[in-house]
Amino acid sequence: MDAMKGFSVPTASIGMGLRAPHYNDLLSELPNVSWLEVHSENYLDEQGVQRHILRQVAEHYPLSLHGVGLSLGSGDALDSKHLLALKSLVDEFQPTLLSEHLSWSAVSGRYFNDLLPIPYTRESLEQFCRQVNVAQQALGRQILIENPTAYLNFKASVFTEWDFLNQIVGQTGCGLLLDLNNIYVNAVNHGFDSLDYLNNIDLDAVGELHLAGFSVNDYEQGRILIDTHGNRVSDEVWQLFAQVRHKLGCQAPALVEWDTDIPEMSVLLDEVGKAESIQQLGADSALTSKSGYEYGVSHDGF
Repeated sequence: MDAMKGFSVPTASIGMGLRAPHYNDLLSELPNVSWLEVHSENYLDEQGVQRHILRQVAEHYPLSLHGVGLSLGSGDALDSKHLLALKSLVDEFQPTLLSEHLSWSAVSGRYFNDLLPIPYTRESLEQFCRQVNVAQQALGRQILIENPTAYLNFKASVFTEWDFLNQIVGQTGCGLLLDLNNIYVNAVNHGFDSLDYLNNIDLDAVGELHLAGFSVNDYEQGRILIDTHGNRVSDEVWQLFAQVRHKLGCQAPALVEWDTDIPEMSVLLDEVGKAESIQQLGADSALTSKSGYEYGVSHDGF
């Protein structure tokens, strides 16, 4: 295990989300990718096959652990067994990055297969900060909090999402995982400007960026974007990435995610290559093509 503890995720590097269908290809081909991110919950069993595979992977790549089940936004106390298992995972692999979500997914011992939104109120801010503090103390390190996708707004909210996240950072010392696809999906669905979000979020607190694809659902009432992580990154999100890198100067490591309808690993590596090209070309020349999507662009001023 000593070798893996020497690895770190480089600044301004591009990583790839590792999913089970790619285990064999990854370990046999060892593609040239800077780092890998895995969902923490898949590797909590110390004697499990997945943990054994991760040990092999960690001999070759720096790791980021991305949690989806800690349920920091719940009104319940955090699951102590979950925290202990996560600490064991963190202690063994010493990931450079460790993240969770601005959401909840459990109540009274019942877990939901979704990352559910919370209202941006003073009460929920106090509760969320309390949970983050408990988690960081138990794990012995800083965690990054990811901005969510939400398909409804709460009337009770008194903060914008970016102000809520900035407040969490200020009160807990956590960092941020900024998912650019989530920002774009929410901007289109709720009618705000993605650049307002980026100009107001604390970019100094951003420790990681996520890039992913969305799907489109058409209804009689109109169109809605769904954060499926099941497609290539859209042109609009690539444009946001170029803005963040070159205009706003955020050099946090970035990750290509793909969670549903998972293609061959070569497709993800192609997306990684595109992200690297955008970094090299600069904001003005990174993308010259227009997306086929007509909705939402007017909100963002692209």
